[in-house]
Amino acid sequence: MNKFLLTTLMLSLLLVGNIEAQSNKALFPDTPGMVSYTYRDSFKKDVAATLDTLQAMGIKDMEFSNLFGKTAADLRAMLDERDMFCSSFGVSYSDMMEKTDQVAENAKTLGAKYVRIASIPYTAPFDLAEAEKAIADFNVVGKVLKEKYNLTFCYHNHGFEFQPHGDATLFDLMIQKTDPKYVSYEMDILWTFFPGADPVAYLEKYGERFALMHLKDLRKGVEGNMSGGTPVENDVALGTGQLDLPAILVAAKKAKVKHYYIEDESPVYYIQVPQSMEYLKNLKK
Repeated sequence: MNKFLLTTLMLSLLLVGNIEAQSNKALFPDTPGMVSYTYRDSFKKDVAATLDTLQAMGIKDMEFSNLFGKTAADLRAMLDERDMFCSSFGVSYSDMMEKTDQVAENAKTLGAKYVRIASIPYTAPFDLAEAEKAIADFNVVGKVLKEKYNLTFCYHNHGFEFQPHGDATLFDLMIQKTDPKYVSYEMDILWTFFPGADPVAYLEKYGERFALMHLKDLRKGVEGNMSGGTPVENDVALGTGQLDLPAILVAAKKAKVKHYYIEDESPVYYIQVPQSMEYLKNLKK
């Protein structure tokens, strides 16, 4: 074989090898975080044992939406002992607005960088007046959290916010009218998909406004609506439902989402969470 043919063959083999290596590269190489709500029943019984279970699974990053009878300092110590951390602290709308300083102090004690609420008090259907009140409240509390405590406020969508408004939705209005210096968002991908919206389109449209993400999947065959609710049994292991997880994760990476948390509300979360983690681990680009 002459040198030209040998060189061409070697380059071809190298190219094929590079393509194969790229195709085998993990799409989601990091271990996801966990929302405490997934293990809420377990946490209510024994916080330490539940943290041990999560630690054994390789979970380090936690989003707590309840202190489960502990002080923030006690919970922080338990996390530190296990080389785990809390990146986001979730509270109710009323606590956020009426106990802002207490919420912020707990978040700082926990070591969180984000404080979020998961819903808005509203009368169905969610309307413009309720959206405008939320926008005003978010801008006020977000400024306090950022300027006084160096914390980032996030709102977690819950499905009902996607009522039509103009040529978009009330959720679009909320993103557009809140100050990006003080207000960020946590995309719950199920509660984006369920009312008929496209998580990928929102990630592409608003990019870095989405700092956090809840990873969930919806049982096949279930039809969505704007109620903001569905039976917990409709939460299924990632990759077994209706959502296009690979496309969402690619878009989320481009949008520079900072933290990803598995949230599984189903009664068999202890079976589905390991399945979801294995699914994420085996995703390839």
